[in-house]
Amino acid sequence: MTKGLILGIAAALSIAGAAKADPVDLSAYVDANGFIKVQKLTCAQLANTYQEDANALMSWYSGWYNGLAHKNEMDYKKGRELEHLVIEYCKAHPGEKIIHAIAVNLKDMRAEGLMQEK
Repeated sequence: MTKGLILGIAAALSIAGAAKADPVDLSAYVDANGFIKVQKLTCAQLANTYQEDANALMSWYSGWYNGLAHKNEMDYKKGRELEHLVIEYCKAHPGEKIIHAIAVNLKDMRAEGLMQEK
């Protein structure tokens, strides 16, 4: 019983330690040509980067999605809300791609009437 308890505590501490790993700079994901393959980034990578890098990355995704929709404006408040929702989603789903997390949360925000399609 005691051995099992000790192993359980050790496992819990190792998981907690992994979850609080030092943040990784986005530059770690730059390829030999200087680019980040944004469609391949995972939620774990977003959740484990510096806040300013997450902000920059989410701003890039916002521009990308707005470009695909032929929009030329940015709703700052909704963009920040989406960023928060995506980061929270990514913490719970580290194996998912960031683009999937964005799509899920955009769909939810539209369903709740928080975002309008033009």
